[in-house]
Amino acid sequence: MKKVVLTAAIILGGLSTYATTEFSPNQTEGIDITVQEEYKEIKAETLPKAVKDALAKDFPSATLDKAYVKEVKQVEYKLEITVDGAAATVYADKDGNWIKKE
Repeated sequence: MKKVVLTAAIILGGLSTYATTEFSPNQTEGIDITVQEEYKEIKAETLPKAVKDALAKDFPSATLDKAYVKEVKQVEYKLEITVDGAAATVYADKDGNWIKKE
């Protein structure tokens, strides 16, 4: 009988150490969501005159490689250009004002 009680005490003592361990789930500070903007490729000839003039004025040595338009909330143009051998992407509104993207 002593052996049964002793065995039961050892088993219950061993199980109680597992029951008292704390579980702390990993919590993140926040969720980063990246929204990909939808641009549609267009021909360079369809760019508004204000955008073409702004490109010629501010980037005189640039060549326009591709042009894109986004018409969701406001009309916005994405221009892929090459300036002195370096590729760059600039954004402009329909009036030729440059938009700073981060």
